[in-house]
Amino acid sequence: METIVFRVDAGPRIGTGHFMRCLALAQAWKDKGGRAIFITSCRIEGLLDRLRDEDFEIHALPAPDDWEDTRKILTNYPGTWVVLDGYHFDGAYQQKIKGLGHGLLVIDDMAHLENYYADIVLNQDLHAEMLQYSCQPYTRLLLGTKYVLLRREFQAWRGKKRRVPDKARHILVTLGGADPANHTLKVVRALQQVKVSGLEATVVIGGSNANADILHAEAFKSKVPVHLVRDVKNMPELMARADVAAVSAGTTVWELAFVGVPSIVGITTEIEEYLAKGLRKYGLFTDIGWFKDVSEEQIKNTLQDLIQDEGKRRSMTELGQRLVDGAGCDNTIKELLGRKV
Repeated sequence: METIVFRVDAGPRIGTGHFMRCLALAQAWKDKGGRAIFITSCRIEGLLDRLRDEDFEIHALPAPDDWEDTRKILTNYPGTWVVLDGYHFDGAYQQKIKGLGHGLLVIDDMAHLENYYADIVLNQDLHAEMLQYSCQPYTRLLLGTKYVLLRREFQAWRGKKRRVPDKARHILVTLGGADPANHTLKVVRALQQVKVSGLEATVVIGGSNANADILHAEAFKSKVPVHLVRDVKNMPELMARADVAAVSAGTTVWELAFVGVPSIVGITTEIEEYLAKGLRKYGLFTDIGWFKDVSEEQIKNTLQDLIQDEGKRRSMTELGQRLVDGAGCDNTIKELLGRKV
């Protein structure tokens, strides 16, 4: 196995999803005997600790758009694969990496660039095949949930079929690593209005969430027991215990599908609207639209409907586990190993 270099960032503005799926691929690469290097401007210590725990080499950048520093670092790893994940990496950036002689994998969600110059473009979302990519003749497209990148800790659930309870009681709320608009607060308040006995909630917030104090205060006075946890490393276990989830339309959707958790999904950014289109087409989860536009009452009604409808929850569970089987990293690595840099 060879060395692979990841160029990815994370932060309050761009969230943590790009970082997490790169971590997943890096873990799988390492598990097969390869070496993974990260070049990043991320300053979130919880995320950097994850890389340190894996003994991945980290090259810290002063700014996310500092190409000259990136170029100098890449000269230490000639002829390697480079993985780019982030919407600030445009076609010109891809051309620069190709010009250095590297193989290039771009992880994408929306075909937003005029041209892609990567050897491989990976879009793991349900809407991927609806998009039109303008690529080079040599570009290989990896499209759809066959390529969902799941971290190592999820692999223990591979092949496990989920039991759907008659009555849903435990709600998981997770709206990304940052959630700057604090939509989590709206969901927690909506939970107070759900008329289901024995309800309890686990609310997960990321290390870059600036609203932790507000959420702690809301959880303390909540009529429904709310367990607020931050920067967790046992997300698969939390998902496995949940009967229903409320989540933003980011990469966490595929983790929930894999574990088989029926969910309501809201949009927080324009990018997430692409993922929501796929959910609407396939009917995987309940799409409630933009969190900024939906009311607490609407969230409450949607949650209560899903909690009380065993048939709908069962359908979501079965479809999710059928669409996401946990082999995405393996499938991607086969493509990387099958192409010469």
